[in-house]
Amino acid sequence: MTKAIRREKLAFEDPQALQALCGSNNSRLKLIERTAGAEVHLRGNEITVEGEENAVEVAKSAVEQLYDLALAGKPLSSDDVVRAVKLVGDGGQPLRAIFGDVILTPRAGRPIAPKGGSQKAYVDMVRSNDIVFAVGPAGTGKTYLAMAMAVRALLDKHIRRIILTRPAVEAGESLGFLPGTLEEKIDPYLRPLFDALHDMLEADRLERLMSDGVIEVAPLAFLRGRTLNEAFIVLDEAQNTTPPQMKMFLTRMGYGAKLVITGDPTQTDLPPGQRSGLRDALDLVDGIRGIGTIRFSDADVVRHPLVAALIRAYDARDRARSNAREDAAAPPSGELDSR
Repeated sequence: MTKAIRREKLAFEDPQALQALCGSNNSRLKLIERTAGAEVHLRGNEITVEGEENAVEVAKSAVEQLYDLALAGKPLSSDDVVRAVKLVGDGGQPLRAIFGDVILTPRAGRPIAPKGGSQKAYVDMVRSNDIVFAVGPAGTGKTYLAMAMAVRALLDKHIRRIILTRPAVEAGESLGFLPGTLEEKIDPYLRPLFDALHDMLEADRLERLMSDGVIEVAPLAFLRGRTLNEAFIVLDEAQNTTPPQMKMFLTRMGYGAKLVITGDPTQTDLPPGQRSGLRDALDLVDGIRGIGTIRFSDADVVRHPLVAALIRAYDARDRARSNAREDAAAPPSGELDSR
């Protein structure tokens, strides 16, 4: 039995927004076509969508919503278009509610906004909670979005300072035996945070804010003994903390502060047998009012599509190895104690 073919014709009035939607040589329409599974063609100021009922509905809605975003001046990239079609297909929030929630607009570069339903939920959770745990694989935007929200809060004068921190696991947090000055020793651990800040703030302004102590980037151990009021504090790579380090960090929180803790519990660099402070905290804080937890998956990866595929491959391999170790450790069925 052949499925009924539906055909829809859409007309658009603004040529610049239509060009932004279609892309060079209609490249973005081709992405919509491949992702939705319906044929999409442009002729003049009209777009025709043809195919099976569900595919046409998804492609039609995506085209209309993406055009509205282009009409509003929202820059669209190819990966935005692919994610948008998938979001429409999943029946999530309207695209304007997600892509239009601009956190920060650097003078040089594209506006920083959620790129999917999970990121939008994360941003909303940070706004409504004092402490948020964001866990999941690399490439899901956990740390970058938290830093953008910290910068936004600083610019809006909701806080007085930003503190970005990571545990320096390989150096045992002491860093003393490494060659060079203190800054040279800690730089490899903190460089990704510095790079993100340079994306968000002009170099001279960032330098001034850091020299005045308004923005601080430091290893986790440097926070010991301090109480941090009216600060937005981001702890990155939290899976590499020990339970005492996590307790120390969480108890630094002062009045008017906001804490965001990000990490991937499956990627700890701690010694074998050492429990991760992130896993420990997630168990302890469950159900505490004012503390939110969001869990990202490989489906939320916003880097190259192959990153998500690689994460799934590694996870499957690790699960297989874990199961094999458990099977090897179990006694043969004939040797069970029959007492």
